[in-house]
Amino acid sequence: LQKQFGFDFQTLVDGEVILHLYNRGGIEQTASMLDGVFAFILLDTANRKVFLARDTYGVRPLFKVLTDDGFLGVCSEAKGLINLKHSTSLCSKVEPFLPGHYEVLDLKPSGKVASVELVKFHSCKDEPLHVGCDTVETLPSGFDLETVKSNIRILFENAVRKRLMAHRRIGCLLSGGLDSSLVAAVLLKLMKEININYPLQTFAIGMENSPDLLAARKVAAHIGSEHHEVILNTEEGIQAIEEVIFSLETYDITTIRASIGMYLVSKYIRKKTDSVVIFSGEGSDELTQGYIYFHKAPSPEEAAEESERLLKELYLFDVLRADRTTAAHGLELRVPFLDHRFTSYYLSLPAELRIPKNGIEKYLLRLSFEDSNLLPKEILWRPKEAFSDGIASVKKSWFSILQDYIDQQVDDLLLEKAAEKYPFNPPKTKESYYYRQIFEKHYSGRSSWLPHYWMPRWVKATDPSARTLKHYKSATQE
Repeated sequence: LQKQFGFDFQTLVDGEVILHLYNRGGIEQTASMLDGVFAFILLDTANRKVFLARDTYGVRPLFKVLTDDGFLGVCSEAKGLINLKHSTSLCSKVEPFLPGHYEVLDLKPSGKVASVELVKFHSCKDEPLHVGCDTVETLPSGFDLETVKSNIRILFENAVRKRLMAHRRIGCLLSGGLDSSLVAAVLLKLMKEININYPLQTFAIGMENSPDLLAARKVAAHIGSEHHEVILNTEEGIQAIEEVIFSLETYDITTIRASIGMYLVSKYIRKKTDSVVIFSGEGSDELTQGYIYFHKAPSPEEAAEESERLLKELYLFDVLRADRTTAAHGLELRVPFLDHRFTSYYLSLPAELRIPKNGIEKYLLRLSFEDSNLLPKEILWRPKEAFSDGIASVKKSWFSILQDYIDQQVDDLLLEKAAEKYPFNPPKTKESYYYRQIFEKHYSGRSSWLPHYWMPRWVKATDPSARTLKHYKSATQE
């Protein structure tokens, strides 16, 4: 953008571009031209305006509190706002700022503000405004399979390439599943091309010989990364629960389960290495219909709708997990699957092309990289492991270990009365009750931050783990 518009920068801070864009074309254009992840508050004292904006998928967190008498508080975490004492107002509603929106507020001479409008500047299906600044030439149109596969490869590679801008060392989370493996493979290839002179560090976490560790090892050997394994011990995992819930600011079951491993691997990266900019495979399951329950979608159209719903809610679940667990340890997350251009292209494809095929989810994505030799075939076609299951040992899953521990912590009677104590989103299991108790200890009365629990669709599920679904085939059971 600096080159494109000839902006004259006075600092080396990437956020400076926001001021120049605003000066050039106002808030709508500023928010729409930013290719990446952001959350900002911009103060225009000359025109007495305040603006808030957040990226399309809400990868970067943003919370606000606005009292009736015009006191505004903004923070990247809700915990920074809940204890704000303001002379004239009572405990006000702290809420997440909606992704893909900007808000305009009037600034009064007294320093108070009043909201004027909240505008949705980008929808995940729309091609982003910043495509004009992109380095990728116009792609061939048409939906024949070869064209589509080639476009997916070009746009995904471009999504990774863009994110190589970094002042600090780049690393990559690698679970051995399709998504993180693709990110790691493409990342390594591009780092070689632009002669980055240090090896790519990849990071996996799991219990001894867990499916994820074994698969990640294969990928690391294939792509040639400097691979690190973090062995999860049960006690450490259980001890981290409270810290994790405090960092996440949610009581969603699957989010907490999956966050424990990610939190501990981030802790390791921070302590033991100098990698700071961390690439990850988040967003792919939502975009490319990777969840196992997509096999049960009544029609391709309904599957496509579900995919969009999941993308809209990412900021409450997977992206919240990924941002908070890494940021808790001072790491900077990069998520190429949520590149605006890549997602808008993928969502523009016919619904029929995007559904699971031959019993394999993310079929189109896998097929697109089939001849690239980026990954071993068995990884490219590896069935989905739920994150909290993949890090488990073959003998016992992580979530059943968690549940056994929690069983001892929560009395049956407490669970029976759960709906009385927590009428909103009442916990249905001991595990859910346990998490909710910890959440309420830190964020009492804020249960509305989570509108609903993450649950699979189209199946009778009482637990969000894929392992409980009837058609779950773990590689270890075949």
